[in-house]
Amino acid sequence: MQYQKLCEVYEELEKNPSRLKKTEILAEFLKSIKNEKHHEIVYLLQGRVWPDYEEKEFGISTQLTIKALARATGKQEEEIVKKWKKLGDIGEVAAEISKTKSQHTLFSTKLTTYKVLENLQALPGLVGKGTIDKKIGLIAELLSCSSHIEAKYITRTLMNDLRVGVGSGTLRDAIVWACFDKEDKEAFQKVQSAYDKVTDFALVFNKAIKGKHELDKIELSPGQPLKVMLAPKAESIKDAFERAGNEKGEIAIEYKYDGFRMLINKDEKGEIKIFTRRLDEVTKQFPDVVKYIREHIKADTFIIDSEAVGYNKKTKRYTSFQHISQRIKRKYDIAKLAEELPIEINVFDILYYNGKSMIQEPFEKRTALIHKIIKNNKFHIQTAHQLITSDEKKAEEFYKQALKDGQEGIMIKKLESPYQPGTRVGNWLKFKPVANELDLVIVGAEYGTGKRAGWLSSFDVACSDEDGKFLDIGKVSTGVKEKSEEGTSYEELTQILKPLITSETGKKVKIKPKIVITVDFQEIQGSPSYNSGFALRFPRFTALRTDRSVHDIATIDEVKKLHNKEVLKRTY
Repeated sequence: MQYQKLCEVYEELEKNPSRLKKTEILAEFLKSIKNEKHHEIVYLLQGRVWPDYEEKEFGISTQLTIKALARATGKQEEEIVKKWKKLGDIGEVAAEISKTKSQHTLFSTKLTTYKVLENLQALPGLVGKGTIDKKIGLIAELLSCSSHIEAKYITRTLMNDLRVGVGSGTLRDAIVWACFDKEDKEAFQKVQSAYDKVTDFALVFNKAIKGKHELDKIELSPGQPLKVMLAPKAESIKDAFERAGNEKGEIAIEYKYDGFRMLINKDEKGEIKIFTRRLDEVTKQFPDVVKYIREHIKADTFIIDSEAVGYNKKTKRYTSFQHISQRIKRKYDIAKLAEELPIEINVFDILYYNGKSMIQEPFEKRTALIHKIIKNNKFHIQTAHQLITSDEKKAEEFYKQALKDGQEGIMIKKLESPYQPGTRVGNWLKFKPVANELDLVIVGAEYGTGKRAGWLSSFDVACSDEDGKFLDIGKVSTGVKEKSEEGTSYEELTQILKPLITSETGKKVKIKPKIVITVDFQEIQGSPSYNSGFALRFPRFTALRTDRSVHDIATIDEVKKLHNKEVLKRTY
């Protein structure tokens, strides 16, 4: 299939902000590629070239893209940089200069989607001497024989900034519309369920073409990451009982640990793999966890859901997520860091056991299995601290003990509930002390002055809508530290964010939405200054969430609910 045809779809998507219209456009396109040999084209609809669970990155900066554009078009880099600063979108720059490029490959041919996928998928595998030049060569090869519209979207794809507004929900709906009846609610459920198990839209589309029965054949597979189940908030312990209690009024209550999720897999070959809730594999970073798993879990194959919690070796007191977060991204001195920042694994669910999926089994049965196969060893691995009760007073005491033990609060779970990957439903609830805080993503920043000169010191933050579009909600500057030994510093954030800069205007920069932070605030106000319609009053940075992705940030619906509660409080 010619890449130009896909780019025309991009153009239509970009012109139409309506989610309904985008779904129609995508559905028609998906119908047209049902007979294509390579359904990986589906990844390109979201500016990707791999499944969502794949953590590979192109490793291409704006500067390298500019060099590739210069090589492909014969333009000077200085001229390209000047246009980039003026337009603020490297894709538009590529389109403009491609109209007048002076160089072409000797045998220029029309680009196919397969060729685009082939070259882009090859980028992460290039290592060693001459890597940079090889990467520029692969990109320039595409740009040399591309039309201006193709150049626009190749460069945007490289920058992970496609700008066509296709969220996972919209793509899911389009697959249903392309393969089934629009009103078929069962089809929606089956497509969503299949995606949650494999996080691979190309595979789901391929199965959907063949029918619902093929979607049913998609099963969990140890060794492949999947999205974890999430929990909405409970208003109170009484509210939790009302929403999660069974016929006897019983609920399961567990500690809500102040750590990070670990989905731990053991496949048929006995290989253990560890994934975060962001779907990143972190097995190499946690050799201690691999050791605990081998020594304390009796099972041939499994997928378990757990929380890694740090503790102080001297005092034996649990520490916060921030204390151990650096272990997630560490690539060097891993053994030393494991010794300095030890963690305990608290297992609270099992999704797969000895060749069989467990997600449709009731939680009560799953938790019983966990206690059967895990040999508890405090400060290494143990089953989550749990209470099953119908007594609100006992639940309150359990909650207070969780806080006393240094944890965030409690989780409340329906005893008969299945495990639902990737969803945030009422089968699980979380309850913790009232705090005005949100997980948000950084979308822009501004360089500081004086003692903060050279550092990004003010950060634009955003929530998301149901299609994954980012909506500005405020600027954050306080809470970040001047010195790294005091916590997350301006210098550290600047180093993390600089490679993600997509455009610059004076001191202000736009940032590729990737870095998630926790922000607390005094209240939420209505505001026309931000496209979310809201602004955070007195926002303050509290944590860098290296364990979370943009899929985990607060939604506009959550923001609206918090705002409405505050309005009611002021009214009464």
